Amino acid sequence: MIVDGQNLFLLPDEYELVVDVPFDDDVAIAMMPSGGFVVLDTAVTPELAAEGLARDVVRAVQQARKDAGLEVTDRIRLSLAGDADAVAAIRAHRELIAGETLATDLAVGEAEGGVVPVGEGSVVTIEVSRA
Repeated sequence: MIVDGQNLFLLPDEYELVVDVPFDDDVAIAMMPSGGFVVLDTAVTPELAAEGLARDVVRAVQQARKDAGLEVTDRIRLSLAGDADAVAAIRAHRELIAGETLATDLAVGEAEGGVVPVGEGSVVTIEVSRA
């Protein structure tokens, strides 16, 4: 460490490393064998929750593709419907969903198909066909 422009070298027994962060449900701390530590903010913001929901929609669409007998490389037309949280996440992450599922057309709001649970308490209806 540099103090007043001078290099200061401390031996391990000459200092104490103290982690001074509030311990609550949104903080995770890991002590490293080397003596360091990592502090993570684990709070889930509404933006992160929407992205997680959109990624779960991608998973559900991939399963629907498989169930429909489509090849991994097939381009698809995709229609999605769902509850308010799911629709908001789909609209916010439309490009991610289309890109990950190879959808050339993505309609949001109306779909005929089975209801699939996604995220924590949301549902979507998925309609998929070869483009």
